[in-house]
Amino acid sequence: MSNGDGGGRNDLRMPDDDEVFAEVLEMLGANRVKVRCADGKQRTARIPGRMQKRVWIREDDIVLVEPWDWQDEKADISWRYEKSEAEQLREEGHLQ
Repeated sequence: MSNGDGGGRNDLRMPDDDEVFAEVLEMLGANRVKVRCADGKQRTARIPGRMQKRVWIREDDIVLVEPWDWQDEKADISWRYEKSEAEQLREEGHLQ
């Protein structure tokens, strides 16, 4: 009775060295969103083509972004968390 009851911890994708957690603040159109990153900065993030029709990103979603090396105010979205996964991240203290 210990497995399969939905109460267990899922292994979630964690940020790589060049990724940070971010919350989607606003949809800007043209596959861009405004995000607030865990490092305190607001960035314009791009939804890459491989995600555009497969992963729907909405305001208040928690995502992983990869800030650009050459323009720190911009980033690419690399992952989107489901609502339940975002709750788990908050409970475990990964998000403010």
